[in-house]
Amino acid sequence: MLSARSQWFKPQSRWGPGVPRASGKVRWGVLATGGIAARFTRDLLEMGDEAEVVAVASRSTASADAFAERFGIPRAHGSWAALAADEDVDVVYVATPHAAHRAAAGLCLEAGRAVLCEKPFTLNAREGAELVALARRRRVFLMEAMWTYYNPLVRRLVELVRDGAIGEVRTVHADFGLVGPDDPGHRLRDPAAGGGALLDLGVYPVAFAQLLLGEPDRVAAQALLSPEGVDLNTGVLLGWDSGATALLSCSVVADTPQTASVTGTAGRIEFPRGFFHPEAFTLLRDGREPEEFRAAGRRDSMRHQAAEVMRCLRAGATESPLVPLDGTLAVMRTLDAVRERVGVRYPGE
Repeated sequence: MLSARSQWFKPQSRWGPGVPRASGKVRWGVLATGGIAARFTRDLLEMGDEAEVVAVASRSTASADAFAERFGIPRAHGSWAALAADEDVDVVYVATPHAAHRAAAGLCLEAGRAVLCEKPFTLNAREGAELVALARRRRVFLMEAMWTYYNPLVRRLVELVRDGAIGEVRTVHADFGLVGPDDPGHRLRDPAAGGGALLDLGVYPVAFAQLLLGEPDRVAAQALLSPEGVDLNTGVLLGWDSGATALLSCSVVADTPQTASVTGTAGRIEFPRGFFHPEAFTLLRDGREPEEFRAAGRRDSMRHQAAEVMRCLRAGATESPLVPLDGTLAVMRTLDAVRERVGVRYPGE
């Protein structure tokens, strides 16, 4: 069953300027023009009458113009502040590297724009808490974008565990590793950009475990660090007072299986490669035939998180019950604890 410490709550609500009511398209602005911004924009454009992308912003006018032309977006802004001030925008998708999330999302929230902010939410828990406090003070919608949380199969996993399908959860295993760049100037190797395996990839296994068990009571970790001081290969052991444990790993120097499993007192659930946006999982219980659950449609679609944002906005909610802000902050605290134990510290911390 789900731990009592899992983050579930009734969302707050408000009505205000720029927040759509029960009908009409939700008007999106996209902040940044990289690969993840392009993927999200494509998925938004496939949602038809539900959403429209009305503006894009970049620190480079040329980059914003090129992105707008590529996707048929009406307005291109050469600064983040201009997008934040755009009265025709209901919600901004923040797709910058995570070291800039605090600044970019903060601008939008201060201007009264709802925000969907890419994972990891911020560089550290302090910055995350600042954004959450700002959103709550201004009563503006804020949510973390991580496709795992919204994936229908992952939601089904949560339901099965909550309903006792595998008994009490005892262990979670998850890994996410790939062979990344050797260039010390690449963002994955750059401390100033929040580089390292943990924040870019390890956030998925950590979030997966905490989705089922809540914030851990104990954190242990070990890592291989780069000459620049970021983690390249990291192992994490989380423990809960219930006796549950999670064994997690991430890497930017090794292509790991990228699988996950959840074992309880009455069975287990196994995810094949790509657990963070799964196409299937298998429920195994003693004395029963294995049950396979499969996804319908593209497993890597980002439309599920966009749909949750729009559902919340139309309901006047300032937080999502699927991804509550307290749960997001709990994951950030765990990531901070791992970095503290392995000795990764970013400039300015």
